[in-house]
Amino acid sequence: MLHLIKHFSTITRHRHKVIYHCYKCGILWQGLRHDLSKYSPTEFFAGAKFYLGDRSPTEAERREYGYSRAWMHHKGRNKHHFEYWTDYNPQTRRPEAVEMPLNYVKEMFCDRVAAGKIYLGDGYTNNNPIEYFERGNAKSSMHPKTAALLEGWLEMLQKEGEKKTFAYIKSLK
Repeated sequence: MLHLIKHFSTITRHRHKVIYHCYKCGILWQGLRHDLSKYSPTEFFAGAKFYLGDRSPTEAERREYGYSRAWMHHKGRNKHHFEYWTDYNPQTRRPEAVEMPLNYVKEMFCDRVAAGKIYLGDGYTNNNPIEYFERGNAKSSMHPKTAALLEGWLEMLQKEGEKKTFAYIKSLK
């Protein structure tokens, strides 16, 4: 029961942080709809069962089953995840990354910054989102234009801070 409450608290605090960041980027309505699927039974109960507190519970679910049913559900319903943006390429006959629309890249940026703040707490700095991006394999899995756009904003956050970065992102149409 305790993990159920802690998971609910974590995803709700994260969602509220994303909403605030989306507001600062000029996509409030999108922020208000952010991650609502996390409250669905498929995602919520797995999240509570595999609750870790300092990172996504999908990692623990993957360790147990070899995949995360909650993540498969989540990425298929939330367009701010680059994994959503893959399609079959008739020339190569393989699934490939598709360039993400600007508004979803904005939400992805807000999501990544908010996740760092929630999971790292007082230890968060504006260096964390770019460091996380560089450590992972997301860049090689995204469409090159999407990856370059996100990376540029994360570097701007690191060097220029939130106020300037959110204002710049908001100015983009």
